[in-house]
Amino acid sequence: MCDDMGGRIARAVTVSLSGLAGGIIAGFFGAWDNGIIALIVFMGVDTVMGMLSAALFAKSDKTPSGKLSSSAAFKGIVRKVCILLLVASANQADRILGTAYLRNAVVFAFCASELISICENASAMGIMPRSVQRIFAGMIDLISEKEEDDGSQKGS
Repeated sequence: MCDDMGGRIARAVTVSLSGLAGGIIAGFFGAWDNGIIALIVFMGVDTVMGMLSAALFAKSDKTPSGKLSSSAAFKGIVRKVCILLLVASANQADRILGTAYLRNAVVFAFCASELISICENASAMGIMPRSVQRIFAGMIDLISEKEEDDGSQKGS
């Protein structure tokens, strides 16, 4: 009986803390929508591909030798954290101004930037066919157009 009660309490505490953390994150970054999910996925893919490019192919443009460097990797991770801080800042600016587009504009801009970096990493590894490069270029153009449309529609 005591073990069951302890397990229930532990579960309740875990669920409560998870809910609290989720609420804080949502308040900080805004809605957990497709834009923020895509940005986080792109950031993860870019990080992994950058490390693979350096470690296996010695093709990193972040070091003179092109090889994996803990210093360059750390700087890349710090850069990703700063991107998330900019998203959070734009979200808070939206809240202050009573708008709903600054955060999305920042997310779209960094999604495009991450996609460009993913393409560069894939090209450096020799795994990016021209047809796929054109597809990614089209996706980047669409993201840029959507960002411009969102800005002009909200501003009018």
